[in-house]
Amino acid sequence: MGLQIIQDSKGKATGVFIPINEWTELKKQYKDLEVLEYEEPTKEQLLQELKQAVTELQLIEQGKLKARPAKALLDEL
Repeated sequence: MGLQIIQDSKGKATGVFIPINEWTELKKQYKDLEVLEYEEPTKEQLLQELKQAVTELQLIEQGKLKARPAKALLDEL
């Protein structure tokens, strides 16, 4: 397997690069790996999330919804 170790500026290993053809073979062997892949959201999904965010901000401004601390928001990301 042609793995490449990704290192930070201090030489500490921070990740692994797996060539796509080898990743494809691993997914065939281990079906559970597919859940690890990132799926790009659709334009419709992004627009829906933005609309929801605007609605929540309006409710917060009106005092109908309590704002969350910024740390909680960042933790969610």
